[in-house]
Amino acid sequence: MESFSNSRVYLKSRPGADHEPSMENFGHETCPLPPALSSGEVTIKTLYISIDPAMRCRMNDETGVDYINAWQLGETIQGLGGVGEVIESKDTAFSKGDQVQGVMNWPWIKFFNTKTDDKLLPLTKVDAALKSNPQVVLSLFGVTGLTSYLGVKERGNLSPGKNQTFVVSGAAGACGNLAGQIGKLLGAHRVVGICGSDSKCSFLTTQLGFDTALNYKTENSPQRLKETCPEGIDAYFDNVGGTLSEEVIKQMNEGSHVILCGQIAVYNKDVPYPPPISQQMQDIISDRNITRERFLVLHFQDQFGDGIKILQEWYINGKLKVPEYIHEGLGHAGEAFVNMMTSVKQEKVGKQMVNVDS
Repeated sequence: MESFSNSRVYLKSRPGADHEPSMENFGHETCPLPPALSSGEVTIKTLYISIDPAMRCRMNDETGVDYINAWQLGETIQGLGGVGEVIESKDTAFSKGDQVQGVMNWPWIKFFNTKTDDKLLPLTKVDAALKSNPQVVLSLFGVTGLTSYLGVKERGNLSPGKNQTFVVSGAAGACGNLAGQIGKLLGAHRVVGICGSDSKCSFLTTQLGFDTALNYKTENSPQRLKETCPEGIDAYFDNVGGTLSEEVIKQMNEGSHVILCGQIAVYNKDVPYPPPISQQMQDIISDRNITRERFLVLHFQDQFGDGIKILQEWYINGKLKVPEYIHEGLGHAGEAFVNMMTSVKQEKVGKQMVNVDS
């Protein structure tokens, strides 16, 4: 360890519950290397960290949810996932050179010690076949892929041969692009993506198998939805909320389903999650018997093993593509998060993460 240097990213200030995050909220600094290991511990060298919109609530004094805590000022940020390499071990279950992943509470630090039985950061070994491409466990074989797969499977009610139309908002994002592809694999007849640029729309249709895509920033969304979904909408993977989702819901069919995955349109506003909807939307949902239930992947942990097996099969057989947007260097983690939350300098499609080891 003497030949290594360590650094971390910490929360420098809070943006305020009603404001967008900025670079000034994040600090990056050198820090001491971890101490000597105790029994049952391993030293991890972080390779990749996951960048996720759901972390926005952790920048506030209170998260508003009961399953994750707010970040404390000055403390190392803990993200939703990471991949690392064991460089020293005092646990017989892990050896030097093993690659490991953690789904929750991975610290934004280059080197750290952790107990292998820590329930806040449970470690699992990365399959040896993925050793040359470890970041795919964040983009597909972790919480992102499982959220997309189980969200569509459990809430979408898609079946082959039913001529169903499936709409995905935030379709260029980590979950959105996978949800659209998975919707096709699970039987949707037509998949329509909604995103914020022509280049992203083109990528969805030419590379990922979406039937069509619309640019909500430049096109008349209600009119384009009518054109692209002439028989109405049967399932909606909602990543954004807000006015855009209201326009989708207005065109949903009797007995259709909203998969309430994320609400990025209101992540920078001080409102409950899920945010309240207008009386007009409530009436439409009630009158048409539309299901709209919050989806939290942690409620389906008993299906994680089978879900990952199915995702692996699709990936190996080339049925599922996994676009990735990788930022280089731990010092750019804050910038990556801000860009994601504010759509600054972001034209790429897919899962955002940081290559810490670059």
